[in-house]
Amino acid sequence: MQQQLSIARTAQKQRAIKAAYLQIYKATKALLSTIEEEQLRCVMEREDKAKPETGSIIHELISPLIYLRLECLKDNTYVIHFGFAQCDLSTAYHRVTATFVRLLYKLTTEDDLQDCIRTDWVITECSELYEYMLDRNRYHTVKQLSYSPKATTPKRQLKVA
Repeated sequence: MQQQLSIARTAQKQRAIKAAYLQIYKATKALLSTIEEEQLRCVMEREDKAKPETGSIIHELISPLIYLRLECLKDNTYVIHFGFAQCDLSTAYHRVTATFVRLLYKLTTEDDLQDCIRTDWVITECSELYEYMLDRNRYHTVKQLSYSPKATTPKRQLKVA
C-alpha cells in the first residue's frame, strides 16, 4: 500500500514537472522568436519518445543563447537542467536571458517544484555548446524559429464611475 502511494506521488510529480517544463519550453521559444538575428533564432531540439529511463534525456533545447533540458535521473526523478549566455546589460539579449531565468523559477515555484531545478551544472557558454553539437549532431533536429516581434499591448485606461 505504501509503495503504491509512493509510485502515485512520483507519477503525479513527474506530470507536474513535465507540465512546467512544457510551459517553460513554449515561453522560451516565444522569447527566442523575438530576436531579429536569424542565426540566434536557430535551435536544436532532441526528444526521446520512448518511456523515460534512468539517465535518459526526455527533451532538450539548445540555442546560442539558452539551454533547456528535461531528463530522468535515478528513481524516475524528473529534473530540469538549464543554461543561458552571459549577456552584457547593454545588449538586447540580456532581456531574453533574464526573462528566461525568471520564467524558469516562476513556473517551478507555483507548484512547489523547486527541487526539480538542477544547478549541479549550468551551461554558461550556450553558443559554444550549440556550435559543438551542430558539428556532431546525432540526435537533434535543427529548426529555424520564425521572427515574431513582441506585440505591444495598449495600456488600459481606468474608467471613473
